[in-house]
Amino acid sequence: MPIEAHDDNSLAGLETALPALRPELHRYCARMTGSVIDGEDVLQDTLLAASRAIRQGTVVDDLRPWLFRIAHNTALNHHRSRKSDGAMKDDFRRQPQSFIEMPTRSDVADALRPYLRLTPKQRSTVILRDVLGYSAAEVATLTESSVDSVKSALHRGRSLLKEERAEDDTRHEPLSPQEKERLAVYAAHFNAHDFDRLREMLSAEVRLELVDRDRRTGRERVGGYYKNYSKQTDWLMAPGSVEGRPAILAFDRDDPGGPPSYFVLLTFDEGAVLTIRDFRYARYVMTDATWERD
Repeated sequence: MPIEAHDDNSLAGLETALPALRPELHRYCARMTGSVIDGEDVLQDTLLAASRAIRQGTVVDDLRPWLFRIAHNTALNHHRSRKSDGAMKDDFRRQPQSFIEMPTRSDVADALRPYLRLTPKQRSTVILRDVLGYSAAEVATLTESSVDSVKSALHRGRSLLKEERAEDDTRHEPLSPQEKERLAVYAAHFNAHDFDRLREMLSAEVRLELVDRDRRTGRERVGGYYKNYSKQTDWLMAPGSVEGRPAILAFDRDDPGGPPSYFVLLTFDEGAVLTIRDFRYARYVMTDATWERD
């Protein structure tokens, strides 16, 4: 989410650095949580904590490791809030003719769920060392531990990760027929630019998050969200799922044979749209996302 305007130079520096740092921080958070969606939640909490600390007078000498330390602690707090890692695991007016050309599912070689087999310490160490490329000494600094401790966690974590990847099946439970039908209707109206029909589908209490841009609540305010989409033609929406959650997938209208550029998560209540979480401005999450087209 955007950082609040402030006169402090450190806060301005954080705002300036975020476009480059945010994707890297998200890769870390996504593996710590086993989900690109939950990883974005942890990332937003990290940035809120960082901006709050700066406003309270914290002086930041080296922004990158400071942010990773906050992300590390935030991810651990997220982990502690769950009952266990085991619980986390269980946890235009015509229909486009180019749907047949679209890929039907993601092909993510480095699936996120196997990381949940690791303890938080092992998980953090493997991500920082093997995914983000930090040295053992840098990982020790980021996690506030010794180099020997890092090497031990790294050895055990790599072994467990290799075992888990050999057994992992990243398929999710299929969506219900009702969810599929509602997503198909929503995507069809979107592709037809029939935004009035989409507004009619909104619950009175609908909540919108346009990730890294805006939040709105209520049918009237959320209805205005479609105004910008009415001016765009760079997308082609298809019903599907991301990490097993109902979503519409935004493909490139000029290149429908490629993977989706981003996605919009949706939840429904008796057919009415209850929540919208749009990742149009957070496309970095697609790097590690597992998705399927209906």
